[in-house]
Amino acid sequence: MAKRILIVDDSSSLRMVVRLALQRAGYEVLEAGDGIEGLAELDKAGKVNLILSDVNMPRMDGISFVKEVKAHPNHRFTPVIMLTTETGDQKKDEGRAAGAKAWLVKPFNPPQLLDAVSKLVLN
Repeated sequence: MAKRILIVDDSSSLRMVVRLALQRAGYEVLEAGDGIEGLAELDKAGKVNLILSDVNMPRMDGISFVKEVKAHPNHRFTPVIMLTTETGDQKKDEGRAAGAKAWLVKPFNPPQLLDAVSKLVLN
């Protein structure tokens, strides 16, 4: 069975690029346009093996989303990679404190993304 990855980003074009790279690598991909949709998708999906989340999104930003995910008993051990344009140490520290395991800066290249995913995806 394919590993399931949730992409949470308000940019549909970015979700498409990430989805294609992940699907080509054999992953099943779920998508959400912001943190609120991401939480709803997690409720529907049950188990996911990894989450990729943007930081800056409407309604619920990525840091708040990660905090919510980590507070949920079913998802608290799910690894989260932040995929963002944010490069500042303060935001990275906030992400780590919330529970993010890695930080990839946009624009990224697909091999870099797949390398990070393969290292962190849950079995």
